[in-house]
Amino acid sequence: MISPIHRNLLALAIPSIIANITTPLMGLVDTVVTGHLGSEVFIASVAVAGSLFNLLYWPMGFLRMGTSGLTAQAVGRADIREQADSLYRGLACALAVAIVIIVLQRPLLTVLLEFIGSNEQTDRFVREYFYIVAWGAPAVLSTYTMTGWLLGMQSAKKQMALSIIINVVNITISPLLAFHFNMGIRGVACGTLIAQWAGAICGMVMCMKMVHGAISRQTFSTKSLLRYFHVNSDIFLRTLCLIAVTIWFTREGARQGELMLSVNALLMQFFILFSYMTDGFAYAAEAEVGRLTGAGSRDKLRQCIRILMKWGFVLALLFSATYFIGGRTFLDLLTDRENVVAAAKDYLPWACTVPLAGFMAFTWDGIFIGATMTRQMLVSMLVATGVFFGIFFMMGSRLGNHGLWLAFMTYLLTRGLIQWAMWRRMSVKSSRRSTQI
Repeated sequence: MISPIHRNLLALAIPSIIANITTPLMGLVDTVVTGHLGSEVFIASVAVAGSLFNLLYWPMGFLRMGTSGLTAQAVGRADIREQADSLYRGLACALAVAIVIIVLQRPLLTVLLEFIGSNEQTDRFVREYFYIVAWGAPAVLSTYTMTGWLLGMQSAKKQMALSIIINVVNITISPLLAFHFNMGIRGVACGTLIAQWAGAICGMVMCMKMVHGAISRQTFSTKSLLRYFHVNSDIFLRTLCLIAVTIWFTREGARQGELMLSVNALLMQFFILFSYMTDGFAYAAEAEVGRLTGAGSRDKLRQCIRILMKWGFVLALLFSATYFIGGRTFLDLLTDRENVVAAAKDYLPWACTVPLAGFMAFTWDGIFIGATMTRQMLVSMLVATGVFFGIFFMMGSRLGNHGLWLAFMTYLLTRGLIQWAMWRRMSVKSSRRSTQI
């Protein structure tokens, strides 16, 4: 018979997986629409603009992760006041960051375009798109906070509904504005902006129906703010390490030429596809581990972690086997460029290894966020990042692209192993203190 914890995890994980799968649709819709505007420069412009917004928004992921862990612990303690305050703090922080982005959008874009290094024609349309969509910063960052809060409140279905609403609005509005009203790339940008604000408004309605209690002095007390920023600063720094590894991986692929850059881009799709599935259980871990931590249920917490690890291993084994059997067919579906497929097949074993090397890191991240062990999560990421660059600089020149993939696999594995060791050490200490008492 399936345990209550197992049921809770599945009830949280399945909607989260669906939400994860729908998330890339917004970028895909924009690409499809621009692909029919009559020039490849429109596709390039939206792709570049999308990368720029990723660079801006990705570090702000702490708004979701920090909010989910703190909220879930408040749910476990049945602390209704703190449940409300975690939402209000997150929204206040989201609004403050969004105002900075809007006010500084022009200098920010100039710096980002210099970093990307695209051509003048592309830059012209990037600016046109960026200056419209930048006004969605309050909506996007508020939605980060609200999705984290809904997950922490054990309402994964509402989180899923929010993702679906955003994508349905975008799928409906963007083509209409771009083609029917002849707005071109401005129509695509306006459609994206409308979808972002529609999601934020719907999310606000959902949250306000669930939240109990207004903003009070306690909401922004020194003690509560110190804890909030302690948790989120660790997550922010950890995300910067993640970005550094990702950018370096892309950069080194590009330095090896367009062919190898294309090969790595294709093989990373294997990694992304697996991450959509396993992140669903990581999100479930944030909510359930947070709730059990807040409730002080140590035995149930250990049971929850065992279940999460079993699911992570099963998914990793399933995906690795699928990639091993059908990886070449998947490559043929991704592109019809025979030279790219031929080159990618030499590196396919690395893609087959990704799930087994990475499942522990994904799962432990969710556990550590739920337990608000963000400092330990940051330390594990710092060590793993050091391992990545160490192996690359030692082996990259001799092994080429294989050295890059070896460094990436070791980085993923190191993260998971260090977090496992940290958790085990903490559990042993906790058990000893309980015995002494």
